[in-house]
Amino acid sequence: MIIAVDGPAASGKGTIAKALARHYALPHLDTGLLYRAVGIAVLRSGGDPSDEDDAFRACAFDDALLGEPGLKSEAAARAASIVSAHPAVRAALLERQRAFAGQSGGAVLDGRDIATVIAPEAQAKLFVTASPEVRAQRRLAELAGHGLAVTYDHVLADIRARDARDSGRGIAPLRKADDAMLLDTSELGIEPAVAAAIALVERTR
Repeated sequence: MIIAVDGPAASGKGTIAKALARHYALPHLDTGLLYRAVGIAVLRSGGDPSDEDDAFRACAFDDALLGEPGLKSEAAARAASIVSAHPAVRAALLERQRAFAGQSGGAVLDGRDIATVIAPEAQAKLFVTASPEVRAQRRLAELAGHGLAVTYDHVLADIRARDARDSGRGIAPLRKADDAMLLDTSELGIEPAVAAAIALVERTR
């Protein structure tokens, strides 16, 4: 069984995807980490994330980068949102994601275009969302937990800017697949959100 979990930043899709992977004993891939790795690799090389050639060269990053805590930073998130708009970057990372989805027994993948591009054949497709204000509060709490001092207004502006970039890019934009099930987590804590996600997946079995 392939479970595709899409949605905007800080919607809870990553937490839900991990919980689904545990519940169904499936491997999990946070595809956003691939783009964050490319973004960080560009920055570390002195390149420009908005330059497609710089971003494409960074797709050859060492897999060890995927385990670095720095990928959770806001700088990595911003760079990821920029490099993910480049067709060459998306093409370079496409087969890696499709191979993960196609492994024997299935998998859980979360990102922005899993149900629409990476695994449109997925048996269960969720689109997880929440209001920008709620997502900004969640991101602010997460950053504070990492000891980073940022303001709510700054985080909210960044969330909205990333939403605009992700939804407005010309290739593989963030959008709900026609056959995806919507899960709004604005009013849900982690446990109720996970329970709701499991109930949605069970409808497809």
